[in-house]
This record gives sequence, structure tokens and C-alpha cells, in this order.
Amino acid sequence: MPLRILIADDNPVVRAGLASLLATARDLVVVAQAADGREALSLTRRHAPDVILLDVRMPGVDGISALPHLVQLAPVLMLTYSQEPDVVREALLLGAGGYLVHGEFTPEDLVRAVRDVREGRAHFTTTAASALLAELRTSSQPQRSVARSSEGLHNSVLFGLSSREAEIMDLIASGMSNQQIAAACFISEKTVKNHINRIFAKLQSTSRSEAIARWLGTARPGVSGHG
Repeated sequence: MPLRILIADDNPVVRAGLASLLATARDLVVVAQAADGREALSLTRRHAPDVILLDVRMPGVDGISALPHLVQLAPVLMLTYSQEPDVVREALLLGAGGYLVHGEFTPEDLVRAVRDVREGRAHFTTTAASALLAELRTSSQPQRSVARSSEGLHNSVLFGLSSREAEIMDLIASGMSNQQIAAACFISEKTVKNHINRIFAKLQSTSRSEAIARWLGTARPGVSGHG
């Protein structure tokens, strides 16, 4: 069965161009096109696409406003001219599975990105990846200084976590979902789950909340009600 695609962009020329690019792949088919976020939501409910290509700036309901509702129905790949770091970060935090900036991908790249996002693999073009890294480096500093106090700085040693596991535990403590962590770390959700299983074992925790409590210093191994 071909992957069913919905394109949401206010520019009809862009929609037609994307549809033509996707038509070069035998396993992809465009089932609907929307001019704004509201129409995208309506058509998604009607056609049940496998992947949604979503622009950021559209009149009426824009892509960012529609994104939280759309990701509940299908994986979303942002496909836009917007490359501001805060926009990239917000889109990923709201559940987008990837972010492509126009002019930075070939038809083959687009087809690969659609397939990747459908399978839960994050996909970014160069500008989007650079913007995300810049935003993460800027925004993570105050969070880390609060979340990881002088006592918490040696948590990775105390619990035996690797640097990658410590990084992922910080993201868990910040409230990120597995999908968001995968996008932020440029790894698959399966890899995130594997890391989390090892982290939970090392922290002797059975839930996210329990692991966060121990990581932030409000609980210690052996104190849990689980015994």
C-alpha cells in the first residue's frame, strides 16, 4: 500500500510542486491538499493520511497552531521557508517529526524524509538542524543550572550513567516525550527507549516521575515505596 500524503501550504504553486516531486515515488500518493491549518485538520480527519507535510506560516490557522491537533492523527513533517531557531524548537516540542527548509533538499531527500517520519525517524535539513542546535544550547543553560544543582552535578557518577544517558535524563526531567528527545538528540525513538530502560535500571526506578525525583535529588535508591 502506498503512503498517503496530505500537503498543507497556503501557496498553490508550492503545493503543486510538492505533489509533482512526490509523484516520482511509486510508494507515495498525495490524497489531499489544504490551504491553512483548519482545512488541514478537516481533510486529515476525512482522508486519514499517513504523513502530513505542514507549512508554518499560513493565513487563518497557521501551522504551529494546528500542529498539536494534527500530530494526534498522523506524523507531521514541517516543510517551510521559516528557519528561525525558536520556530524550529517550538515545532519539535509540539510533536513535529522533522523539519525541512525549502531550497535545501532534493526530490530524493523529500521522499526519504517522508518515509523516515512515517517510521518515527527524525529528519532535518542543514539550516533547521543548525537552528535547533543553537536554540538548544541557548535555552538549556538556565534549565541545567537549576535542574542540576551542586549536588546534582555528580548524579551521572553517582548512578553510573554515561554522558549520553545523563543528557537524556536531563531531557526527561525537562518534560520531553520520547519523540521529542529523539528529535533533539538526532536518534530514533527505539534508541531513546533503550537508553531509558538502562537509565531506569541504574536509577532503580520504574516510572518517569520516580526517575526524575531521584535524578533531581528528592529521592535516593532504596527509598522508593516499591521496596
